[in-house]
Amino acid sequence: MGIETRERRLGAALVAPALIWTVAFFVLPFAAMVWMSLAHLDGRMVVPGPDAGNYLRIFTEPSLRRGIWVSLQITAIVTVISVLLAWPLAWIIAMRVPPQWRRLALLLAVLPFWTSYVVRSYSWALVLGERGVVMNALTGIGLLSEPVQIMATRSATVIGFVHFFVMLLTLTIYANLVQLSPNYARAAEDLGASRFQVIRLVILPLTLPGVVTGAFLTFVLCIGDYITPQILGGNNELTVPQLIMLQLGRRGDYPMASALAVVLMAIVTLAYAACARWLRMDRL
Repeated sequence: MGIETRERRLGAALVAPALIWTVAFFVLPFAAMVWMSLAHLDGRMVVPGPDAGNYLRIFTEPSLRRGIWVSLQITAIVTVISVLLAWPLAWIIAMRVPPQWRRLALLLAVLPFWTSYVVRSYSWALVLGERGVVMNALTGIGLLSEPVQIMATRSATVIGFVHFFVMLLTLTIYANLVQLSPNYARAAEDLGASRFQVIRLVILPLTLPGVVTGAFLTFVLCIGDYITPQILGGNNELTVPQLIMLQLGRRGDYPMASALAVVLMAIVTLAYAACARWLRMDRL
């Protein structure tokens, strides 16, 4: 047996556990979900397909089509706001905070991750309620004559999401910023660039891998989240995860729930394809 053959067998043996895990817990369940999405419900019975009726309903029924549109809108808004807030915060920590205080600054940045996701959502429900901290403060100082309805709206959902994802994006962007050599900025300044031009033309383009990676993670986690829209957004505007739970819990329509999940997976795949050129670990 040659050395090359032994190396190939060793490589196959090392890859086999991960491959088996992927097939058993992703490929096969996803194939089963696709198969279920091609079935249809007859009364309470699931009738096997192939039948593309569920997919036609998703893009023709206003309530289902609107659920996809609402999910995309909320996800886009959350991603943009999170990036706009996280980049300056990461830049301040990486470039302006003294080295001996950076660990403390990062610790403060990740503190929200130490709290349960459900607890954070319910905490925001208390803060944003008509008698919550925000409304009491605004009415107390006279900016509002009476409380404004924020809970059970899209704004509450966006606030809850942004609170979580700003910290995630800050970490990914910070990891990119600390790897940049200060010589880039010095060279640009020597060539006559102002501080704003250094940031816009040098530092920002070099941090795009971290920004895009964080934005993609935000997109994936946000569009597939059920808890925050359910707690903070109520049922006024249903997102795709809420529609899926509605099909499962109230109607028992497993084929339609599966079809919605496949569409959600397709949206995430398209987002990945759009960001693929930046999603390389060696660029972070």
